[in-house]
Amino acid sequence: MNRNLDGVYFRVERSGAWENVCFSDLSENEMDTVLAGKDTKWLISLCKILGTKIKYIGNQFDIMAADNPE
Repeated sequence: MNRNLDGVYFRVERSGAWENVCFSDLSENEMDTVLAGKDTKWLISLCKILGTKIKYIGNQFDIMAADNPE
């Protein structure tokens, strides 16, 4: 299921068709593909966008990780 949460879209081919897919909805292999060859500045920018989005989602739903996730 594509949740479209992070707003950072990449064009990937799935089942012979091209789709625009959010980074967080990519498979691990697709993530490896889109991250390959990116420079440090680009990767830092992606991390900041994802961190900001996680914070936003946590604030919107008033959620936080448990101290002991087990």
